Amino acid sequence: MTHAERENHVGKAADRLKIMEIVGRYALAADSRDWKLLDETFVPEATGDFGRFRHGDREGIRAMMRAHLDGCGPTQHMLGNHRIEIDGDSARCVSLIRAFHAGAGERRAVTYELFGEYRDELVRTPRGWRIRHRAMSIFHEIGDDSILGPG
Repeated sequence: MTHAERENHVGKAADRLKIMEIVGRYALAADSRDWKLLDETFVPEATGDFGRFRHGDREGIRAMMRAHLDGCGPTQHMLGNHRIEIDGDSARCVSLIRAFHAGAGERRAVTYELFGEYRDELVRTPRGWRIRHRAMSIFHEIGDDSILGPG
């Protein structure tokens, strides 16, 4: 392997790790309810297709997340099996999701869990990789999704 090939390989490996960190930051924002983290996850003009919910910018995505999680109890969004393709300053990442949600208050024993995937399109910005489009597909659901809602 030439020096240039080695540098390219190392650069792509670093990009893959940074992309996985960005994708994981979304889950961290959701589970910690630290909505400011979404500024470091999505570009301002990001779009989202979450099945029944479609959004044309980061603020719409943030509002949708808050509407579902602010009234919910503890959550845990697990992402893995990332399949990443990098092409210069653009990338695609498909990640499997397992998201657990518990109810709050009197409904704390009620749970909702989903299995699915995120299909992200990312762009390299001056501040690092950011998601410009996220599409979510749900493969299977267990429990009562009525525990999701605003606080």
